[in-house]
Amino acid sequence: MPALFIGHGSPMNAIEETVYAASWREAAAAIPRPAAILCISAHWETEGAFVTAMPQPKTIHDFYGFPDALYQVRYPAPGSPELAERVSSLVSSCAVRLDDGYSWGLDHGAWSVLRRMYPEADIPVVQLSLDRTQHPRFHYELGRELQALRQEGVLIVGSGNIVHNLRLLQWDAAEPYPWAAEFDRLSAELILAGAHDRLVAYPALGEPARLSIPTNEHYLPLLYILALQLPGEPVSFFAEGLPLGSISMRSLRIG
Repeated sequence: MPALFIGHGSPMNAIEETVYAASWREAAAAIPRPAAILCISAHWETEGAFVTAMPQPKTIHDFYGFPDALYQVRYPAPGSPELAERVSSLVSSCAVRLDDGYSWGLDHGAWSVLRRMYPEADIPVVQLSLDRTQHPRFHYELGRELQALRQEGVLIVGSGNIVHNLRLLQWDAAEPYPWAAEFDRLSAELILAGAHDRLVAYPALGEPARLSIPTNEHYLPLLYILALQLPGEPVSFFAEGLPLGSISMRSLRIG
């Protein structure tokens, strides 16, 4: 299976017909139907690593101030305790604990994009959390340990944003901030060049990186997907854009 990183942006992409929602549909149509989906979302941070292991994950509306229609959305995809166990068994760098007590489910980083890609909600979905206590290299190396899932028909999706600075967001922005455009461009160049070490060590990329990644939970899912790239394997972008001045919607496919 290919692996995807999706810049998910506003939750409204889940219900509004945007160019980004269309690109997610097209990306799903261009790959084989997955046996199951493993999603690494920016919106599930924990101390330690967890994987959802309940048979029926709930739809989590983890946002505020949006129209009522968005809160009515449900994405009733089944879970997969079997896939959760498989993820836990593959990872040797840390203990991945099973969240089978319904403390989580599918947050909007997962369901806002998956309902566009697979609207029937009939493919099992499991989420892997981001261990907030760990450094970027840890997340990249953990991603490498998931490689075998691709051969088993599992679609691995990272959901976040390469540039994500809500503090500087501008609702009426006609153009992105120059630093946002610069970091989005530089990230694309490094991704195409396979310069993963530089992307992992993003603080060394200077002021545009600092402003683009004030906190790294939206950036880390990218590192999981890059870690899955095999030598010589192609990478391509299927969406891009910089709405609201300080959000990158750049999305990519490995394989």
